[in-house]
Amino acid sequence: MTTPALPTRRALLTTLGAAAWVAGCAQAPPAPAAAFVAPVFPPPPEPARFVWERVIRSSGDIVIDEVGNLRRMLTGEELRGEVLSKPYAVAVHQGRIFVSDTVTRFVRVFDVPAGKAHRIGDDDGAGQLVKPIGLDVDAQGNLYVADIGAKAVMVYGPDRIFRRKVGGEKWFTRLSSVTADPAGTRIYAVDLGGVSSEQHMVRVFDARSGEHLQDIGKRGTGPGEFNLPRDVAIGKDGRLYVVDGGNFRVVVFDKEGRYLHSFGSVGRQFGQFARPKEIATDLEGNVYVVDTAFGNFQIFTADGELLLFVGDRSERDAPAKYMLPSGIAVDEDGRVYMVDQWFRKIDVFRPASLKTDSGWLARRPAAAAR
Repeated sequence: MTTPALPTRRALLTTLGAAAWVAGCAQAPPAPAAAFVAPVFPPPPEPARFVWERVIRSSGDIVIDEVGNLRRMLTGEELRGEVLSKPYAVAVHQGRIFVSDTVTRFVRVFDVPAGKAHRIGDDDGAGQLVKPIGLDVDAQGNLYVADIGAKAVMVYGPDRIFRRKVGGEKWFTRLSSVTADPAGTRIYAVDLGGVSSEQHMVRVFDARSGEHLQDIGKRGTGPGEFNLPRDVAIGKDGRLYVVDGGNFRVVVFDKEGRYLHSFGSVGRQFGQFARPKEIATDLEGNVYVVDTAFGNFQIFTADGELLLFVGDRSERDAPAKYMLPSGIAVDEDGRVYMVDQWFRKIDVFRPASLKTDSGWLARRPAAAAR
């Protein structure tokens, strides 16, 4: 029997070195990242009422591009699109999200069910926007834009074609927002006024003829008066809810413009305001108020009882974190859309009772569903 030869010292060192190299290369796999858990409000152990659902930063988050999606899967290329520059207000109709952008000076339209994006007001001509801020949309899909630069409300049809201009320089000092009734018969335009102006009021116009119908409120601190009003929302029963920014409250009127009551006060406690900005209502009549200083929105009953607050102020962008929130809207399904100017985004919150794949925002074109 032949005894196998022992390895030489050089061969042994070579083998050990190779083993060490292999061991060095075969490092332990990195620990898996913690699974993302969407914020819910209120947090546990209370039953959730709203869930953070998604963020929209550009047209790339909406537009369906099957060829591009395949290319990104193969190459790892990042999703691209036209980003929001400085969004201000938001309005929603049947899955179409309208966002005013004060830097690009037009309104972006994110049509989620169609998987497309459009612009409104960027063409030369009568319908060109100067500096759009406040937005609203009626039940037929007509868009109303408060143009602070033109000092007028610009109206566009569901086909995105310019229809008419309401108001003008003689009517407004600082036009800040516009709200249309669901039927599209009346529009409520807020004149923010200013330190040297007494024109702190809501001006009411016929939405079709442009005729001035009445004014609601005047400058002051008393019942039914305003100091720097910011926005209007229409409640379930036709009530008008006006954000009275300088008086740190919401003032409530009936549908004829008669004063009813107000709620809120200056402070940092729940139900109080520090810098209230825009307002919205849902189908149940609840009232949603953005507070820029708090970095959140508070939800009240129709009579002003606090139900919940959503979001926190933060210098670091994250779901439900805000630095400079401004616009808010509630769609037909109860989803809430919150705009932050600083982080240039729209956060979307889904009612906890609504299934993820339900409602207008869950619809997709047939081509995208294959």
